[in-house]
Amino acid sequence: MSDELILQRTRQFLACLRHCQVLGLSVQHADRNGLTLRLPYSEKIIGNPETGGIHGGAITTLMDTTCGISTACALPELEICPTLDLRIDYMHPAEPGKDVFGFAECYRVTPTVIFTRGVAYQDDIDQPIAHVVGTFMRMGRQGHPAAGGQNA
Repeated sequence: MSDELILQRTRQFLACLRHCQVLGLSVQHADRNGLTLRLPYSEKIIGNPETGGIHGGAITTLMDTTCGISTACALPELEICPTLDLRIDYMHPAEPGKDVFGFAECYRVTPTVIFTRGVAYQDDIDQPIAHVVGTFMRMGRQGHPAAGGQNA
C-alpha cells in the first residue's frame, strides 16, 4: 500500500469522527510507520481559564484518536477497531497557546488485537507531554463508516 493511500485513508477515517471535527484535529503525516495528528490550541480546549492550560481530556481524545487511526497505517483494509485499553502517562502540562501533536504507531498486529504506542508533544517529539500505549480490537471491515460498512 502506498503512503499516499495511507494518508488518504487516515484523513477519511478522521472525517467520520464528529468530536474530532469540533476539536479541529487534522492529519499532519501518515505512512506505514505511523500517524501524526494536530490538535490546534483554542478556547474550546482550555481547562484552566486563569492560565490557559489545556484540559487533559483534550489530550486524551487526541491520543486515543491518534492510536485508533494509526491502525489504518498498518492494516491492508480499513477496519473498525474500538479501543480496548488506553494508558496515558502525563509527563508535564502542555504549554498554553501552542498546538499539540500526537504521534502513534502500531507495533504489533494480531488477528484479533492491534497494539499501539505514541507520544503527545508540542515543539519537540523528544520532550513529550505524555506517553501512550493502547490496544484496539479488530472487528473487521463491516460496520466501519469510512469503509462503506452497513452502519455508514
